[in-house]
Amino acid sequence: MDGTGPVQSSLNSSYVSNALGNHNVSDDEESEDQTPSASLLPKQSSVPLAVRYSPEDSYCLVYIIFFLMGIGSLLPWNFFVTAKHYWLYKLSNNTQGGSSEDQRSDLGDYFESYLAIASTVPSVLCLILNYILVNRLSANVRILSSLFVILLLFVVTTVLVKVDVSDSRMEFFVGTLASVAVVSGASNLFTGSVFGISGHFPMRISQALISGQAMGGTLSAVASIVDLAVAKDVTDSALAYFLTADVFVLLCIFAYLLLPKLAYSRHYMLAAACTSPGVMSEGEGASDSGSSVSVPPLQPILRKTWVLGLSVFFVFFVSIMLFPAVSSGIQSVNKDSGSPWTTTYFVPLTSFLLYNVADFCGRQATAWLQVPGPTSRVLPVLVLCRSIMIPLLMFCNYQPRDHLHTVLFTHDVYPVVFNCLLGLTNGYLGTLPMIYGPKVVPRELAEATGVVMSFFLTLGLAFGSAFSALIVHCI
Repeated sequence: MDGTGPVQSSLNSSYVSNALGNHNVSDDEESEDQTPSASLLPKQSSVPLAVRYSPEDSYCLVYIIFFLMGIGSLLPWNFFVTAKHYWLYKLSNNTQGGSSEDQRSDLGDYFESYLAIASTVPSVLCLILNYILVNRLSANVRILSSLFVILLLFVVTTVLVKVDVSDSRMEFFVGTLASVAVVSGASNLFTGSVFGISGHFPMRISQALISGQAMGGTLSAVASIVDLAVAKDVTDSALAYFLTADVFVLLCIFAYLLLPKLAYSRHYMLAAACTSPGVMSEGEGASDSGSSVSVPPLQPILRKTWVLGLSVFFVFFVSIMLFPAVSSGIQSVNKDSGSPWTTTYFVPLTSFLLYNVADFCGRQATAWLQVPGPTSRVLPVLVLCRSIMIPLLMFCNYQPRDHLHTVLFTHDVYPVVFNCLLGLTNGYLGTLPMIYGPKVVPRELAEATGVVMSFFLTLGLAFGSAFSALIVHCI
């Protein structure tokens, strides 16, 4: 074996029986079976013998591919968000002069809040569409079409880097938000579809996907810092920055096309195909069987996962409320010293890089530790406790402050610690319910449950982005 067997067994058997309860005996028996594929196949299904024996994930290629697709699922949004200096330059009043000191403008001040709204509201609609299409359109069509749309718009964004928009800043502002809206919708269609198919795989694959999402944020933050350090001109920096994103989206396309060619992924995809959508219509009534096959039943999914879904919602509601709209506005209290640390690198390092590294560590920790479990009351309590991060970051040295003039945390170490806590708790408490969700429902509902959990996540981002704009206007 490849060494992943024991991990997979422990991850799946540690909580499934508690989550499903004694009334679902067949699923409990699946989790207790020691064969790697047993936990993925319904006992009542008639499946080919070849599906009952799991091949090895040679060189962890499938794990790496899902990790890469996790990076690609959030990379577009992260690249838009972390290019803060570029957007301020484009939307400022001095793009012709090229001065290093950006003049303040209303478009630049509130751009990130509007960016968050533009990126999350369409995402909710696309995830609803994804749920409707989950049994109507194949995952291949949904995933590849989303990636090509993302690639096209990123190429357009890359081209616009060298276009002078000083006389049409409002048009550039609206066009950028429109691009963000379409890219976000496509990204969430891609994310929901990929997370849906990962529900058919062992939990380590879902964890790889979610960890990859955090790595996408980390890579974009690192790329931004490197560009700031190397490129002398902000447009040269942005050009290299967005070209990196173009190349990575292409890499995701090639990686996904490789996935069906690997024995390990073919095995679980075949297992998913053997779980007929017709199973979903059992107990729904013969007269309603046609619609049940087309659209997965929502009620049994929510009955099992509503607490997990609300936990995901609130985790990302708090996170997007603060990051990046508030956290990236926190400046060094020693900014007047003129040091590169307190001027150029403070925000990229303390807000974007530290948050994303901490987020990645939190997500990666779920590979070894899954506490609390899916039915524990401690999980939603911990999620609610994250609300304390809102006043903590608001009373750091956020600038400009037009209404709330008091700064309680007057040292640069505070935003460092608070951003790390925000990222770490987002990664850990956001990942647990996401990987629990598809595993506490019948196997034939795993893909649809993955889409539903992604919907809760995106809904949290949508509401959080709206509140982020409110907080920014109140500070």
